[in-house]
Amino acid sequence: MILERIDTQFHGAILDGHSFRGDATVVVARERYLELVDFIHGEGFQLLVDLTAVDWPQRTPRFDVVSHWLNLASHERLRVKVPVADGEPLPSLVSRFATADWYEREVWDLFGIRFEGHPDPRRLLMWEDYPGHPLRKDYPLDGGDIYCNQDTGTSYAGDARSLQD
Repeated sequence: MILERIDTQFHGAILDGHSFRGDATVVVARERYLELVDFIHGEGFQLLVDLTAVDWPQRTPRFDVVSHWLNLASHERLRVKVPVADGEPLPSLVSRFATADWYEREVWDLFGIRFEGHPDPRRLLMWEDYPGHPLRKDYPLDGGDIYCNQDTGTSYAGDARSLQD
């Protein structure tokens, strides 16, 4: 199984690992992330299915960057988590996997996690001068949106009645 091969190859760099319902998860130290990605690619996990993040505001390091991989030959799935501190960049996967391009831009845009070496680190969903990163758990619920009336709490962006007036 992939977890045993990873543990043998990266002894000491693996912070956690488990399998649940056939899907394996491994948590790797940030410093060994690219090395692990190269290793699992050689083991047949050649399809980067998704890359996202999870915000844990009370934890240090604050974020987990989570990538999902598929072995096309064996149909095994692997989840790789990398703990990342606020303001700490993670190495980009774009030079190895073109699909990482927009995934990493989305994580930057919505969580504020930068990817070192990314060829086009612009926002993907929000406009360039948008204040903040909306998927952080400490992001204001009103979004700081210009269409939100701060005095009454009424949101005009999604209220069809206000658009008719």
